[in-house]
Amino acid sequence: MRQSRLMKTVLVIDDDADFRKQLSQWLAGAGWHVLEASEGKGGIQLAIQFQPDAVICNLRMPGCNGFQVCRSIREQAGAIEQPKIVITAGSVYAADRREAIEVGADEYLVKPFKGEELVRILESRQGRRATAAAARPPPPKTHARLPVDQPPRIKFWGVRGSIPTPGPNTVQYGGNTSCVEVRADGEIIILDAGSGIRPLGLALAQEFKDQPINPTVLITHTHWDHIQGFPFFVPAYNPQNRVRILGYEGARKGLYSTLTSQMESPYFPVSMQLMPGNIDVTELREHEFSIGKVRVETAFVNHPGVCVGYRLFTSGGSIAYLPDNEPFQRMRLHASGQQSSDHLEALKYASDQDQKVIEFLKEADVLIIDSQYDDAEYQSHVGWGHGCVDDIIALALFAKVKQLFLFHHDPDHDDAQVSKMLDWARQLVAFYGETLSVEAAREGLEYVLRPAL
Repeated sequence: MRQSRLMKTVLVIDDDADFRKQLSQWLAGAGWHVLEASEGKGGIQLAIQFQPDAVICNLRMPGCNGFQVCRSIREQAGAIEQPKIVITAGSVYAADRREAIEVGADEYLVKPFKGEELVRILESRQGRRATAAAARPPPPKTHARLPVDQPPRIKFWGVRGSIPTPGPNTVQYGGNTSCVEVRADGEIIILDAGSGIRPLGLALAQEFKDQPINPTVLITHTHWDHIQGFPFFVPAYNPQNRVRILGYEGARKGLYSTLTSQMESPYFPVSMQLMPGNIDVTELREHEFSIGKVRVETAFVNHPGVCVGYRLFTSGGSIAYLPDNEPFQRMRLHASGQQSSDHLEALKYASDQDQKVIEFLKEADVLIIDSQYDDAEYQSHVGWGHGCVDDIIALALFAKVKQLFLFHHDPDHDDAQVSKMLDWARQLVAFYGETLSVEAAREGLEYVLRPAL
């Protein structure tokens, strides 16, 4: 424990000897006992040994920087009395200030500064805990409501799988990863938060301007191409908005932990905790819930990790969204060439699982589904968790869906290849003598659901 003493102690950690000397003169003149360290590791040891009342630490030092010093001292909470920590830096970046506060600093001073300013901060009673306790402004009680008398509509903002693919060869269908907007029964529902959510967010900000909105984001799974756009979702930076994110817990980390970790330093300059919008992350436990008047059902699908498909039941019909799915039976059929009772039993199990998916999709008005490969490509991608166009057509016909959108286009497929796969899908429908309408999802495409009269 810190020993009782009349003179308060401050530890100065800075690799600039002249600056340390200047600080020491200021602080000694104000009645502080000053300890000095020329580098971070030594400063941490002095902080543990002497337990000063305050620590002043330079941000950018070789070996051990100010962030690491802050984190190390705060990790000693419970073992030593915690000092007030002031980070000093030449950096004016807001991101550096936010991160310093996030890892435990009480204040962030940009060099050069005056001695009296530093002394005033040290002698202020407001500390880290008080700063951390500051609450965000409460969200508005009401938000902009969409006209409920308009038919539900779908708009594609990202249709690509795995990784964004901008460039001249993907202009027709688009290069952003998975993101689909649904406007239905007064709700804004966003299916996945791939890179396509960035242009969607910009469009929402332009449309609603100062009106608060309350969008709901449904995450199918937390692979990068389904969450990587959320840090760039402009409505999440507006404190008047409430953004709900719903999804299932991952295999190793919870949904909240996964979403926040991609925004931690050094990956992103703003943490999710510091986004000004009111963000509510909820891990789903049930397979049926409601978003306003829209009923939602979910089903687990065949893809690595925890992955679900969503079906939205709106006033204008139902929308099924399965952006990543590999039919069970086709995968098991390729898994082994052995003719045995065990293999037949595995195929029977796979067939039953596919039948569950068909029942989940039964008579959907719209099906948006993973159709990443053609038949030849699929032979070398068995077990990757993605669908083949031939199988998807069969699945859609068995389920008797009305409108099919091929989705999750392979990053190696240019516009010509996607168009070729679309043409083949339509040929298959005609071959089976069916009338299923098939399109390849493309950015900017809108589809309106009109209830049957």
